[in-house]
Amino acid sequence: MITYNCMPSVRDWDGGSYDRISGTMEALGLQVLARLRLEGDELVLDAGCGSGRITQALIERLPRGRVIALDQSPSMVDAARQRLGDAADIRVGDLLELELQEPLDAVISTATFHWIAEHDLLFRRLHAALRRGGQLVAQCGGEGNITTLRGKVAPLLAREPYAEHFRDWRAPWNYAGASQTRERLLCAGFASAECWLAPAPREPEHPREFLSTIVLGPHVQCLPEQLREQFMDDALQAIGEPVVVDYVRLNIDAVA
Repeated sequence: MITYNCMPSVRDWDGGSYDRISGTMEALGLQVLARLRLEGDELVLDAGCGSGRITQALIERLPRGRVIALDQSPSMVDAARQRLGDAADIRVGDLLELELQEPLDAVISTATFHWIAEHDLLFRRLHAALRRGGQLVAQCGGEGNITTLRGKVAPLLAREPYAEHFRDWRAPWNYAGASQTRERLLCAGFASAECWLAPAPREPEHPREFLSTIVLGPHVQCLPEQLREQFMDDALQAIGEPVVVDYVRLNIDAVA
């Protein structure tokens, strides 16, 4: 019998699809970018750059500076290179193994940290990469994120013909709370940290592709190809209309 691994070590993203339908994520990310204090000559890391939408806006704010754009997904990095060309130093890499030759003035990250289980190690790596006084400005899924939507889809995982493929299912997200995250940042060496949760429900413009690529992507990838469209049909029926993604965002402003 063919088995399907529900817990891949690296999420199998489709960078082209993500770029087409990630306007919702871009809008949230631009709000994060607006919190970043820049003079225009800094060295900034986009930690989890995806297809480069936020990176592109960041570059525009650094006319005399430089951007390193890092993502673990080769497909995302390919999409970012198509969008940005040589305007940024775009790399495939793991944030938990981050090592840079120069100290960073700032790190920005949007919709990435909740895909990383080890936040203690993540924050130590980011702190080590920043100069003293450098900024970390980030947003990711936080405690309570997509709880309602996932609750509507959860019964499908126990139904045939899907049940055998979700027998070892474990949710791959780390939706942390604000106070817990602040403590982790301070323990990692940050001099100050402010963290807060904010509800941010969204109705995606392309709900089916948005759900199958982003929100329910880990579920879809557990299934063989012949069941994926059927699963999305059943998931959309369970969610109902309009499709509302009940985002709760964890915001981070910290200083090294």
